[in-house]
Amino acid sequence: MTIIPSDNGDRKKNPQGTNTRQNITPAETEVDNGFESDIRPKCLKDYLGQSQLKETLKISIEAAKYRDEAMDHLLFYGPPGLGKTTLATVIANEMDVKIKITSAPALERPRDIIGILMTLKPKEVLFIDEIHRLNKVAEEILYPAMEDFSIDRTIGKGHSTKTLRVPIPKFTLVGATTRAGSLSGPLRDRFGIIHRLEFYNKEELTAIVKRTASILNVEICQGGAEIIAMRSRGTPRIANRLLKRVRDYAIVKSDGIITDKISSQALDLIKVDKFGLDTTDRDLLKLIIEKYEGGPVGIETIAAALGEDAKTIEDVYEPYLIQAGFIARTPRGRKVCSAGYEHLGYNMPSDQQCLF
Repeated sequence: MTIIPSDNGDRKKNPQGTNTRQNITPAETEVDNGFESDIRPKCLKDYLGQSQLKETLKISIEAAKYRDEAMDHLLFYGPPGLGKTTLATVIANEMDVKIKITSAPALERPRDIIGILMTLKPKEVLFIDEIHRLNKVAEEILYPAMEDFSIDRTIGKGHSTKTLRVPIPKFTLVGATTRAGSLSGPLRDRFGIIHRLEFYNKEELTAIVKRTASILNVEICQGGAEIIAMRSRGTPRIANRLLKRVRDYAIVKSDGIITDKISSQALDLIKVDKFGLDTTDRDLLKLIIEKYEGGPVGIETIAAALGEDAKTIEDVYEPYLIQAGFIARTPRGRKVCSAGYEHLGYNMPSDQQCLF
């Protein structure tokens, strides 16, 4: 994926008065022009949930604006779908600056990261998704950029080679990762604000579902929104995705109004149960119970048996199953807890103990 630097430094405004986001990958442009872009909050007051983080950000933003400086670099980590990209956009809007968005796998060559750093304007936000996947060369280039706001350029060849330190405007780097432990210590230590995004509770997700429904001009009752929220695995991205499926069901099978009955019927149809578990989640639990006597069993064995990538299981499925108390990680592998047995209707053997 090639980074396309901005060829226009002029600041543009959308009808709401906030800065338009500067997209630097075709894939990101395609997503943002559709559903995701429409429902993403543009400011802190519209961002629901993560109250502690919002308070911290509000103070940091107001202080930076008072000093007329760029914000400290920020690192957000946690499971996917909790709003890391949205938060970066909100920060840029609150600071009234542009944001440039890319991902670590796109920064393959030194000129990729150098090119984007050279195009930054004062106080702008650079968002790097999956930052733990940065290669060593890109990390080395980022170190002086984050600390001294400069980059080292090499000119000449052979005995005439020289290294020049080129200053760049003070900017804010926002990194996002699902694996904070995979970041190198030197990179992690250069972030001024490090915060873990938490799963959302039922009330927060209900509010998010109702807000999205209003944006989509969908009529939804409180009960219908609550059922979608309860089956969303504590994740706004999943809540919005399920809302779209329920909306389609309501249009085809009813009068277009999402009631609690319609929500339940639609989600049952796509096999999302009352705890938000889908077919893959249940297959994972059944696999450990039926073939490996409840565990422990290694993640690679689980991945091979399910035909899934181990990283996908660790990053997408496991966080919620662990948080909900269905499985546990032990030194010897994964074990199904009593809640997992109960949810699937199995009797837990007396000799099985769930270790946390």
